[in-house]
Amino acid sequence: MIGRRNLGKLIGKEAVKPSAGQQQVEDRGQTSLPSSGADSRSGSRGTEALMRKVRRGRLRLPITLSVVLMVLNIALMVFWIILAAQIYWWSALTVGTVVFVLILVGLSLYLVLTIKEVRLNQRQSDFIDSVTHELKTPIASLRLYLETLQIRSLSDEQRGEFYGTMKSELERLDHLISQLLEVKRLDALGMQSDPEDILLEPLIRHCAKLECNRRQLEIDQVCEFDFEPAMVHTRRILLEMIFRNVIDNAIKYGGTEPKVQIQVRVSSGGRVITRVMDNGEGVDPEIRKDIFKIFYRGESELERRKTGTGLGLYIVRTLVHLLGGKVTVHDRLDQPGSVFAIDLPGKAEA
Repeated sequence: MIGRRNLGKLIGKEAVKPSAGQQQVEDRGQTSLPSSGADSRSGSRGTEALMRKVRRGRLRLPITLSVVLMVLNIALMVFWIILAAQIYWWSALTVGTVVFVLILVGLSLYLVLTIKEVRLNQRQSDFIDSVTHELKTPIASLRLYLETLQIRSLSDEQRGEFYGTMKSELERLDHLISQLLEVKRLDALGMQSDPEDILLEPLIRHCAKLECNRRQLEIDQVCEFDFEPAMVHTRRILLEMIFRNVIDNAIKYGGTEPKVQIQVRVSSGGRVITRVMDNGEGVDPEIRKDIFKIFYRGESELERRKTGTGLGLYIVRTLVHLLGGKVTVHDRLDQPGSVFAIDLPGKAEA
């Protein structure tokens, strides 16, 4: 496979006097090569530390202001109680105490809401950075490959590799844009079609195949299935979005060679439980609730070890709740990895 790193070498084999277009692509191929590992890591750590410092600074002002006002309110309330008690103004004491308590509650709510708003703004900022990166990367790659095809005489095999890579980049771009559009219309998604009884086994196998193909993986080498015959009465597009995003997450955060196990069980209470298990590092218990929030990504946006926007699991949770179900995550017991359990109303296949 000819990757972007090898384009510079390929173009460098051109004649001694390359044209302006060739020189431009050669420069791009060379500049796309990463710098030394030590410099890259130290630069990333320094930038990340700076970003953490800036974010702490954003929270410091509202927290400090709220704490000062709370302390002042408590001091005034104590002073008022002592003063009113000394002169036996019991009605004033009661009214004043209630007012001070309400002010204290209001300040507490203000602090909580302010912190939530600041954190949401941070996630939105990270999301914009991430989407910008996710959009620019495949576009830059496509442009580089197209320019190389224009100025170089390549063999049929090389052209085939180029076309395959370009197709993968286009599919990656299409997947990102689809996610962005899906979030916009989650509430009305699928309402144009009628609910139907949907068998889970063929639907989940189809979703797994699509996600493996998108990543150029063989489904038989990645996925293992263990199904009990089950069906869910809903709209097909909703289930496809749920399971495609969960399987995509399992492959993305799996091991170096991802292995995904998918299990479907029918409970006696009219519920269908689907478990999607990966072989990754697992999810920190402290962030298990946060990973389903919109724009949330557990790792630093600066490192970008994994591509993504923080929308996939938010889509999953929103649609599962829309169908009257719930989604949870916990560690695997048999090996490292995570288990995403999707509990939906359903029944055994008739």
